[in-house]
Amino acid sequence: MTNKKILRRVGMTFLFVAALLTTFQSISGVQASSFHLSNNEETKEDNYLNHTFKQISVGFKNLKEAFADTTQISSSTEVEGNPPLLEDRDWSQYQKRQVVATGYTAGYESTGKNPNHPSFGITYSGVKVKRDLYSTIAADISVFPIGTVLFIPDYGFGVVADTGSAIKGNKLDLYYETVDDVYSQWGKKTVDVYVVEMGKGKLTEDTLTAFNEAKAMQVFRSQYTSAESK
Repeated sequence: MTNKKILRRVGMTFLFVAALLTTFQSISGVQASSFHLSNNEETKEDNYLNHTFKQISVGFKNLKEAFADTTQISSSTEVEGNPPLLEDRDWSQYQKRQVVATGYTAGYESTGKNPNHPSFGITYSGVKVKRDLYSTIAADISVFPIGTVLFIPDYGFGVVADTGSAIKGNKLDLYYETVDDVYSQWGKKTVDVYVVEMGKGKLTEDTLTAFNEAKAMQVFRSQYTSAESK
């Protein structure tokens, strides 16, 4: 094939491609060069899109967190959800014992001691009486040794810390701060209690404090005592 024929074919091919581009531009109104962004422009656009989607993602996350701790009802008023109740837990995994439970105070009517007595408010175990989520209670230590933790419905947790001359067998004495509290909040009841942990004959102030200050238990404290949650 001669050089003349080669040049002619190359020229015809060039004219054909040029005609196609001209036809495309006239129909679409878009230049072919506009379909390609420079590397710098592509990077800027990608960064913008990624940044935008990240902002949207963070926005939804914050929205979920904002509503996680509140409960809405079908009104303009927002109310807090009711805290869980210990009584609603499944206690079937714990040993159940039926007991007769009465209430007592640190006062003379229960202990024969006045506030000026050196051991006033001090239990058999050596710890001070306490009404809290985990309260000090009296029991027959041959049945429930010192340090035994019981869950007592409508009272909370009782930790065996004391004894009593009339507390024999399946009987408990639950500590309250005043005589009025004993009569208005408890009186005398036959109740099923649950043995959370059997004691080993010892109880310290540090142990009792640790029970009551456990963070996971603070939501329950106000159900059984006026002590503020920590």
